[in-house]
Amino acid sequence: MKSFNLGVLLFIYATGLWANDLLGLPVLSIPSNNPQTVEKIALGEQLFNDKRLSQDGSISCASCHHKDKAFTDGQRVALGIKQQAGFRNAPTVVNSAFYQRLFVDGRAASLEEQALGPFLSPVEHGLKNTQDIVNIVNTDSSYKIQFAQVFNIDEDKITAELIAQAIASFERTLIAGNSAFDRYLFGRDRSALTQSEARGMRLFRRKGNCSNCHEIGGVNALLMDNRFYNLGVGFERINSEIAEFVSAVRAGDSPDDFDFTEAQRAELGRFNITRVIADIGKFKTPTLRNIALTAPYLHDGSLQTLEEVVEYYDQGGEKNQFLDSAIFPLHLTDQEKQDLVAFLKALTSRPYVQ
Repeated sequence: MKSFNLGVLLFIYATGLWANDLLGLPVLSIPSNNPQTVEKIALGEQLFNDKRLSQDGSISCASCHHKDKAFTDGQRVALGIKQQAGFRNAPTVVNSAFYQRLFVDGRAASLEEQALGPFLSPVEHGLKNTQDIVNIVNTDSSYKIQFAQVFNIDEDKITAELIAQAIASFERTLIAGNSAFDRYLFGRDRSALTQSEARGMRLFRRKGNCSNCHEIGGVNALLMDNRFYNLGVGFERINSEIAEFVSAVRAGDSPDDFDFTEAQRAELGRFNITRVIADIGKFKTPTLRNIALTAPYLHDGSLQTLEEVVEYYDQGGEKNQFLDSAIFPLHLTDQEKQDLVAFLKALTSRPYVQ
């Protein structure tokens, strides 16, 4: 029998799910400095859904992470206050509790660190600093009472760190396994997948080379690897200037001084965080769990369907000097492409089956 720690048991209690719904997932790790409680999870959920936590009262975390879309928003790129468009597709929050790095460029190392980022983005929630977040929370007397009870503090001692901990605690409950794939592979139910889906799984693990990045382990599968890759997606936006940019950086110039637009700079990906030239155009591997519900796809939302995604990989991505060696033409047949898409659709967890 699989063992579960307190955080997972609280998740099961708070959501009404059963342990079977976690089939295929690793044991959830809870930070020692932010233990889960039912009360803290409930507080975090309120904050996650509170539109007051934005400059004009129009945007909450849930605005870009809808439950009925597996906690994505169905938009090409995320929309913030005043309908401002960002440069990135909103990733699912489901199973983000297992990630080692958050955001597609990996700039946050924990859910607690990630939780405050969107609040301070001028395009997303538009708040100027963490004190703005605290001030909004302090205007609600019920919040003050809840924070005092949850964190055992005086009502006037609410901090941005505690707000982040509450939101992160809620986000750690957004975990889901037990897809048809899980029941087939980890539950040993050979009737769980159709013949096409089973063929697609074999392609995924072999000829398709998908599991190189979207890993499937012996006892669980996050269907991601917490690493970063250049697939060529969006690289055409910087391709004509990238040689000059690299030369300037190698010569000692600051990357921030190069004449890129904000949209172009976004396509530098992981490089913006590490300042390592080899990281240009790299983005974090997304999970493929519930992928059928999270269109559009890729970090810029440029592909609308799973069929388009499979075709993109079949062609070997978009060539550029930083293209990852794991990306190459696959030469799939039409039937193999259909089977691969069928398998991807079998990765939907029961709570999200429509």
